[in-house]
Amino acid sequence: MVAAGCALVGFVVFQFWGNAVRGYIDTSSVFWWWGWQWFNPASEAQHGLLVLGVALWLGWRNLRQIKGATSKVGGSGADPAAWWPAVVAMLAGLALHLLGYAVQQTRFSIIAVLIFTWGVVRLGGGARWGAALMFPLGLLVFAIPMGVLDAVGFHLRLGVIATTEVLAQQAGIEVVRNGTQLFSPDGSYQYDVAAACSGMRSLMAMLALAAIVGYLGPRSPGRRLIVFLLAFPLTFVGNVVRISTIVFAGEWWGQRAGEIVHDWAGFIVFVIVLGGVQWAAGLLAEKSPPRPTTRRNESNLIGDLASARRARVVLLVVGLAGMGTVAMIERLDALGRTAVAGVALAADALNPAPLPQFIGTDWIGQAVAVTAVEREMLPADTGYARKLYVSLDDRRHEVFVSVVLSGQDRSSIHRPELCLVGQGWSIMGQERRRFGDAVPATVLQLEQAGVTAAGERWRVPALFAYWFVGRDQVVASTAERMGHAALNRLRLRPDRWAYVVVQAVVLDGETKDETLRRMEAVARPLLDQLTPPD
Repeated sequence: MVAAGCALVGFVVFQFWGNAVRGYIDTSSVFWWWGWQWFNPASEAQHGLLVLGVALWLGWRNLRQIKGATSKVGGSGADPAAWWPAVVAMLAGLALHLLGYAVQQTRFSIIAVLIFTWGVVRLGGGARWGAALMFPLGLLVFAIPMGVLDAVGFHLRLGVIATTEVLAQQAGIEVVRNGTQLFSPDGSYQYDVAAACSGMRSLMAMLALAAIVGYLGPRSPGRRLIVFLLAFPLTFVGNVVRISTIVFAGEWWGQRAGEIVHDWAGFIVFVIVLGGVQWAAGLLAEKSPPRPTTRRNESNLIGDLASARRARVVLLVVGLAGMGTVAMIERLDALGRTAVAGVALAADALNPAPLPQFIGTDWIGQAVAVTAVEREMLPADTGYARKLYVSLDDRRHEVFVSVVLSGQDRSSIHRPELCLVGQGWSIMGQERRRFGDAVPATVLQLEQAGVTAAGERWRVPALFAYWFVGRDQVVASTAERMGHAALNRLRLRPDRWAYVVVQAVVLDGETKDETLRRMEAVARPLLDQLTPPD
């Protein structure tokens, strides 16, 4: 009964106060937020249902193995202190959830659910149940959508694409790389290496597979870890083989052949990773049978607590912790509605202040509409301001300026590199630079390439500078923004972050430094509007 009461406390907290990020999935339930993404292709988490099924099977298997186990060491009663790990786990789960809610990272809250669930199981079933379900619950970490690790998946994709390009060229096949696209110079085939082919979805699914093989194979934790870590290089190799096979088929037999190979080549990654980890698990498996272990007799919660009074104390502590968590979340929600922007606002207090029509006597601004796709994808309380500035002296000289202002949660703003590569740009270099001697910015060197109908190659180089503006600081990277945003929310001083972009094409005969000076000529007069007030 006590374990059931604690489970009810956790369910209420995670169901009704479980999710702080409402930009894409408008729900307060961490359970709905998590499960919905298993059916959403854009989340790249469809493997979550499979991981859930395997975790349930492993839990059932482990519980069957311990069922009917008898005590082999003296002692008719259980350890009276056996309940405390369960209580600590439940309190830690609630604390982690509060942290996740404060910094708007629902993934922290999912991990908190798993920790809290283990505490309930440990409380109700004793140490053996806790040990039996520890790995199955831990396995569910691989069913969590890992969009927060897009940077890892992004670099994995680029590594797979670059390696495939090198292999193709070594085989005498000319390919053109354009962002995440690979195509032939004569246009006979073109493929977009999507995130599902070589990003976090592939890696997380293969890591889950390796964890299962390692768990069912060697008994030593160190050997299990080796099997698990082997999945990283094997996944990369498997994806390179898969993409290379598609490119080679397209080169030899045309676009349709490559598409056919794409439809069935997914098993290549599976075979390489599964074969590799199975081989390693077999190689590392212990030759001698495991020594039988002896355990002190363990009873359920009532036996462990030794008294109904102590059981009531445990339920009271967990219940009060749940109430305290809810009270803090309500306060965070109230403060979130007062988030402060660091850039000047328009009269509606939602959008950034409009960018000026003219910059001095040299530049005129042309309105650039926000697309319907952007408005549909981003939260409704996202603000926008953008213009394309054209030089009055030379109309070839253009500079695009955009400001995207987040609403009450962080989901309006993403890592810029991901969107650029998805739009067909290749990132050729990156550096830090200060605009106006005060604003730190990241400057990306971009390039788009293609082939004309006549078979002639073309390329468009460009520079893309960005920075983020909070209520009291300007930072040049996504990691810095996330860190400052989390810290300010923990201080109960939430931000509405602005994402500022200054972009220009490098014209024929123009150097990179000349393009940067052109961008700075436009950006410098806008800095007072696009930085926090002193």
